[in-house]
Amino acid sequence: MRRLEEAFNRSGSSRFLNSPAGRIFRLVAGLGFLVVGYVYRGHALGVLSMVWSVFPLSAGALDICYFSALLGGPLSGAKIRARYKTG
Repeated sequence: MRRLEEAFNRSGSSRFLNSPAGRIFRLVAGLGFLVVGYVYRGHALGVLSMVWSVFPLSAGALDICYFSALLGGPLSGAKIRARYKTG
């Protein structure tokens, strides 16, 4: 049986998240959380949204995948792409 991180990193979701389009998606999502949080900065959920925006922004900007790391796989998107190439 394959390990959980290997199953995730071979999935279509992981391939998308670690592609250039996925990085752009994470940056846009992070900016969305940041903007919504800023608009509602007077509320707890607004502040939480701004704090949460750090994760997709950093993942997109630094080419890292937190999901893979949480499952025991590599953190670097480049390492994920190199290790789990599809033919």
